[in-house]
Amino acid sequence: MTETNVTWLTQESHDRLKGELDALIANRPVIAAEINERREEGDLKENGGYHAAREEQGQQEARIRQLQELLNTAKVGVAPTKSGVALPGSVVKVYYDGDESDTETFLIATREEGLRGNSNLETYSPNSPLGGALIDAKVGETREYTLPNGNTMKVTLVSAEPYHG
Repeated sequence: MTETNVTWLTQESHDRLKGELDALIANRPVIAAEINERREEGDLKENGGYHAAREEQGQQEARIRQLQELLNTAKVGVAPTKSGVALPGSVVKVYYDGDESDTETFLIATREEGLRGNSNLETYSPNSPLGGALIDAKVGETREYTLPNGNTMKVTLVSAEPYHG
């Protein structure tokens, strides 16, 4: 069984996120200097520039922490090349509760992987209940997962193809 508690990233996505992290870290002195400049302008209560710079700093630090956590726990791999098995990076078609007319097609990936402009394709994380239930499923296989309300749902894999973004 594939580990579903990690984030799967392609090497390309990992490199892109690492580049974003490096740029944010390199920008720390710029933000600190901006805060110091604004602080020297006087009364901090009515200094909009100071508060805006502090807000920007907070947002950047939060993003740095998010990226560090993501990159530290991510598993870097190649997108699947195999059809017929649901894997991270697969576009899957499923139907729900035995109703073959109730189908949905989506990508199993993290939001960080990005769809590069394909907004018509929903994305489910391999860590989500539905995504996790489907990992390693073969075409025709039915799996069960728990809904947020505590009920269970059956899902049957109709097809699984590698995503070509």
